[in-house]
Amino acid sequence: MALTKTDITEKIADKLNRSPLESKEITEELLKILKSTLASGEDVMISGFGKFQVTEKKVRKGRNPATGKAMMLSARRVVTFKVAGKLKDRINGV
Repeated sequence: MALTKTDITEKIADKLNRSPLESKEITEELLKILKSTLASGEDVMISGFGKFQVTEKKVRKGRNPATGKAMMLSARRVVTFKVAGKLKDRINGV
């Protein structure tokens, strides 16, 4: 099961001994900062966790998986995540 925003808010409230309302405000503000930073094209690096990067995708050929019809995919920006070495090691039990 995935960790949800509500779960994160509850964990912040428990760990920091804050009210649920305060922890919700903290979570929402953090997400607002991350969103606005990424929307402006800047990367977000969190030491020991990883780096969120905005990557430019060029126009390219693709196909509709439902119909198999060829189509052109437009240029766009996407967010990618590169995990930090420390987190990768922790996940792998190293």
